[in-house]
Amino acid sequence: MTNQAFLCLFALLLCLVCSSGVEAQARQARPTASRPNIVIILADDLGFSDLGCYGSEIDTPNLDAQAVQGLRFTQFYNAARCCPSRASLLTGLYPHQAGIGHMVDAWASRMREQLNSPAYTDHLNNRSVTIAEVLRQAGYHTYLSGKWHVGDARPYWPVERGFMRSFALIAGALNYFDPAIGPQFGTGLVLDDQPYVVKDRSFYLTDALTDYACRFLSEHDRDAPFFLYLAYTAPHWPLHAPAELIAKYRGRYRVGWDELRQRRYARLIELGLIDRRWPLTPRDERVPAWSDAARQQAWPPAFLYTRRNDELPRWDIATDLEMWDLKMAVYAAQVERMDQGIGRVLAKLKEIGAEQNTLVLFLSDNGGAAEPIDRGQPGKPPGAVESYLSYGIPWANVSNTPFRLHKSTVHEGGIATPLIATWPAVIRSGQITHQIGHIIDIMATIVDVARARYPRTYRGQRIQPLEGQSLLPIFYGQQRQRVLFWEHEGNRAVRQGKWKLVARHLGEWELYDLEVDRTELKNLASKYPAKVEELTALYQAWAQRVGVQPWPRRVITPIRSTLKTKRRAVERRTY
Repeated sequence: MTNQAFLCLFALLLCLVCSSGVEAQARQARPTASRPNIVIILADDLGFSDLGCYGSEIDTPNLDAQAVQGLRFTQFYNAARCCPSRASLLTGLYPHQAGIGHMVDAWASRMREQLNSPAYTDHLNNRSVTIAEVLRQAGYHTYLSGKWHVGDARPYWPVERGFMRSFALIAGALNYFDPAIGPQFGTGLVLDDQPYVVKDRSFYLTDALTDYACRFLSEHDRDAPFFLYLAYTAPHWPLHAPAELIAKYRGRYRVGWDELRQRRYARLIELGLIDRRWPLTPRDERVPAWSDAARQQAWPPAFLYTRRNDELPRWDIATDLEMWDLKMAVYAAQVERMDQGIGRVLAKLKEIGAEQNTLVLFLSDNGGAAEPIDRGQPGKPPGAVESYLSYGIPWANVSNTPFRLHKSTVHEGGIATPLIATWPAVIRSGQITHQIGHIIDIMATIVDVARARYPRTYRGQRIQPLEGQSLLPIFYGQQRQRVLFWEHEGNRAVRQGKWKLVARHLGEWELYDLEVDRTELKNLASKYPAKVEELTALYQAWAQRVGVQPWPRRVITPIRSTLKTKRRAVERRTY
């Protein structure tokens, strides 16, 4: 044998040995124990930087500990708003494919009628399956404690979509202390298939959701693996929290939104979660500097009106800095109370011996919410049971640090979410990944780790193929490439690698290189027209495939006839 032939044979043998070694490592990396239990914890309206482990000043020790013990994603995405994100999480499909291209609430019914499409209905359709339905067929016991918001009427409740037990808020929001007070948005609390009436005067919704999550875990038959979907309403408005926690945060926010955004931005860089090349976005253009906020003249006119029927402008809301401090203090208290509840659930996992072989995922359904909500009794401060307030655009801008815009938009501020993944048997501690993921990936991940079968048909209906990809390779440090899409209320986007094409409703396409400019400040559309054309074609093909309909130029929304013409104009501009 010649030297050259010998070297070729040696190289071939070396490749085979290395290949078999890699395959052996991959097999060894996958858990050989029983299939894992699975817990998904979903926050509501939590911004990218609202956790301590994502740069916040809010105390979240339990989630911070999860971050230390597991894997933090820096580029994970949701679907921009409550209903669409929940539909995608539960089904592994884009929202329109699951029938929830918009919101399921009664107030959105006129828009659904106008769009007149199976992609825009008020419930999950029968061409999708939920995680609970898939896992139940695979032998899992399935539990839900929390917000449903993907079907208000029967037969679209959790008990009819695969959950064996459920304590659920069927609709989107309610009073945390007394569900009978304040505006009603649809079906309230239910226990399994029956309405749940609150009789405990010490009731607090976040605690109740934690209580039932722990109860279901305690009652679980340990001969089977379990799936728990814990969908908190916190920190979604209304601003309600226990008084002792509110007091803890009072005064902490007197530094103002400008200083707080700077502090969070610096902390995010320090933690290695964002690139220092990405500048902090300017303060929202509708918000004055904190140093000017006490002056009425500094605020745009739209800010000086509330949505309350027949009410005159309320200058004190916008210019009262103590009120702004209190609003954010209540919001922070809501986040901390949720974290305390998560700590109780994690303790319960340890108590029942499930800690090591349980995959726990924590994320949020959209960015911080900028809606200026004021639907409670006039004059009642944030936190009071009779109040029904939100924290508004200025603090949403803080929650979404360092990004632009907010909930319902598909710029980064609306769709970027924390994602913390822990699984002691598999995931190494203290990791950060910059790999890109999407909420449609949750179903695919669970099917993968549970060794379940995603069905082609279910209950006689043909089921759409999964859109998401399993995150399991990312848990093992592997790289992947993909293209992702968004559309909500005419806001639209596509991301391909480092490139993101994005536009607001009726707006022009903007192009960003997210590798160097994830805060979306340098629009490159005019510089790279070929890339704009390429990504536009991808978006249009996707939109046609999943059923996206053109969002109307004039959005029809119910407005009370008693409102003044000027108020109507202001509200249309505001929303």
